[in-house]
Amino acid sequence: MGPDLQVTFLGTGTSQGVPVIACECGVCNSSDPRDQRLRTSIMLSKGEQNWVIDAGPDFRQQMLRAGVKRLDGVVFTHEHKDHLAGLDDIRAFNYFQQSSIPVYATERVQEAIRREFSYIFSEERYPGIPQLHFETIAPYQPFEPAPGLELFPMEVMHLRLPVLAFRFHNMAYVTDANHIPDACMNHLHNLDVLVLNALRREPHPSHFTLSEALDLTEQLKPQRCFFTHISHQLGRHAEVLNELPNGVSLAFDGLELIV
Repeated sequence: MGPDLQVTFLGTGTSQGVPVIACECGVCNSSDPRDQRLRTSIMLSKGEQNWVIDAGPDFRQQMLRAGVKRLDGVVFTHEHKDHLAGLDDIRAFNYFQQSSIPVYATERVQEAIRREFSYIFSEERYPGIPQLHFETIAPYQPFEPAPGLELFPMEVMHLRLPVLAFRFHNMAYVTDANHIPDACMNHLHNLDVLVLNALRREPHPSHFTLSEALDLTEQLKPQRCFFTHISHQLGRHAEVLNELPNGVSLAFDGLELIV
C-alpha cells in the first residue's frame, strides 16, 4: 500500500458551483467559507507528487488556492464539462516541469477530450498548447500512476452515463452517480473513508439525494463518510452538519485527509 496518501478536496460543489450566479438564497449569500464550493475535484498527494481527479472549470483557481507547484497526472471520472473544462491550464505545469502530463481516462472520455480540445491534437502544433499523453484506463482494471499508489477504477451510473469511481488505499471516491451496480458495491463495504455525491434533498434524475446517500452509508458502513458534489439547494453547511449521524460529514473545499 505504501506510505500515507494525502487527499485534498479542491472543490465540493455541483456543476454551477456555490454561490450560483445571480442567486440570492441564504446559502449563496452565506459568509461561511464552507458554503463556497468550486466544482468537484480532489487531489491525491504522495511526497512531492500530485494527481488530480477531474479538472473542471475552476482548475486554475484550485491549483492557485492549494499552492500546487507540481502535477503528475490528471485522472478523469467522465466527460461532463464541470469535470474536464479546465484541462487547458495544465500548460503552466508543462512549462515549469518541461514535460507532458499523463491523462488517465477511458477511451470514451479520450474521444471527448479530443473533440472539446481539438487544437491540442491538430497537425499544426500551435505554440504553447497543452502537452499531454493519454493513459487508457478501464473499469475494474487497476493501474499505478506511481510505485506504491494503485487506483482501482469502478463503474457507477450517472443516469445513463457510466462514470468511474475510484478506490485507493482503503478509501473510495464516488461522484456523479445515482446508481451503484453490484460489481462496484462489492468493493465499497467497510472502508476507512467513503466519499459520495449528495446533491440536494429533492429527487434528481442523475445524482443521489441526501437521504439516498445516507441510506448507502448505512448499508456500506465506512468508518467515515464525506458527501460532495453539493448544491446550494442542500442547505448551509453548518445546518446540514447538525442533521448527520456520527461519522458522516459534508466535505468542503480545502478539507484534507490522510489515508
